[in-house]
Amino acid sequence: MHTDAIESTESTGTGVAWKAFKEAFPVTLPILAGFWFVAFAYGIYMHAEGFSFWYPFLMAACIFGGSLEFVTVAMLLSPFAPFQALMVALMIQARHFFYGIAMLEKYGHMGWKKPFLIFMMCDETFALNYAGSIPRSVDRGWYMLWISVLNYLYWVSGALLGGLLGNVIPWNIKGIGFVMTTMFVVIFLEQLMKEKQHITAVIGAISAVLCRILFGADNFLLPTMFLILLLLTLGRKKIERGLE
Repeated sequence: MHTDAIESTESTGTGVAWKAFKEAFPVTLPILAGFWFVAFAYGIYMHAEGFSFWYPFLMAACIFGGSLEFVTVAMLLSPFAPFQALMVALMIQARHFFYGIAMLEKYGHMGWKKPFLIFMMCDETFALNYAGSIPRSVDRGWYMLWISVLNYLYWVSGALLGGLLGNVIPWNIKGIGFVMTTMFVVIFLEQLMKEKQHITAVIGAISAVLCRILFGADNFLLPTMFLILLLLTLGRKKIERGLE
C-alpha cells in the first residue's frame, strides 16, 4: 500500500519536480557558497555607499548580473546618463548572447519554463545546465529549472542579507571577485573528470589562451566565447560522436 502511494506520487507533476530538485540541489551547493559570499559583500558595499537594503535586493532580483550590479552602484552615484548606462550594460553582459545561442536547442521545447530559464540565466547556471550530466530518469526541464531557480535565490538572498547586515558587519571587499574565479575552476575540473573525451575542454582552454595573447587581458572574453562557439558549431557532429 505504501509503495503504491509512492509510485503514484512520483508519476504526478509534483513527484517529477521533487525528484529533479533532489538531483539539482547538491549540484548547486558550490554555487551557494560562492554566490552568498559575493552577494553578501555586494549588499554590504551598497550599504556602505549609502543605499537602503532594498536597493541591493531589488537590483539583484531584477538585474541578476553580478558584475553589472557592482558597476550599477557607481552609475547610481553619477550624473544621469541613460545612453552610457545602456552601452555599459550591453558590453558587460554581451557574453549572454553566446549563452543564449548555445542553449537554443536545450531550451527550445521547455514550454512555460522557457521564459524563467532565459531570465535566470547566468554564468554559473549556464555552466551547470549546458555541461551537466542529467540522469535519464530525471526530467530535464525540471532539473534545469531548479538549477536556475536555486542559483537565483542564492544570489538574491545573499544581497538582501548583506544589505540588512551592512551596518553590523564592517568588511573589506577588495579581491572578492577571486572567489567566483576559483568556483569556475572547480566546475571546469569537475566536468573535465566526468568527460570520456576532453575535446570541449581542450577547445575552451586553447581558445582562451590564444585570445588572451591576441587581445590582451581586458578584451579577450568576447573573442574567446565567439571562437569557442564557432569551433563547437563546426565540429559538433564529431564532438557528439566522441561523447557517445
